[in-house]
Amino acid sequence: MDLEPVVYTPVSAAANLRRSTVVGAVLGAVAIVVTALNGHPLMGVFGCVGIALGAVNNRMLQKSVIAYATDPKMNKKRFRNGVLGRLGGITLIALALGLLLRPDGLGVFAGLAVFQILMLVGAAVPVFRSLRPSS
Repeated sequence: MDLEPVVYTPVSAAANLRRSTVVGAVLGAVAIVVTALNGHPLMGVFGCVGIALGAVNNRMLQKSVIAYATDPKMNKKRFRNGVLGRLGGITLIALALGLLLRPDGLGVFAGLAVFQILMLVGAAVPVFRSLRPSS
């Protein structure tokens, strides 16, 4: 019985972010068209805002993780406060837009959710490919 070596393809966070942002922008453009045809073009625009907020948050998270790993001045408390502050700010923006500009402002939540799904799928696909037996 021959054992084949396990090939692990590491997921590049920066490449995944770029790919997710591009796909998110395309989906955002489609959302604007679809929601405009249904009489709510601003809902699509707010969906794009949600996608952008997700991308900005992810990029800032990547920078924070790199700083935490390389900067001796960065400690757990500072890292945690940065993460909580960023998530709190994005949540406040999403809640304000969603509540003040209902129903169209609720598109921000859809955009945030779509971006998170894109990031998860983008990270999972290379892992699943590496698990597939080669023929």
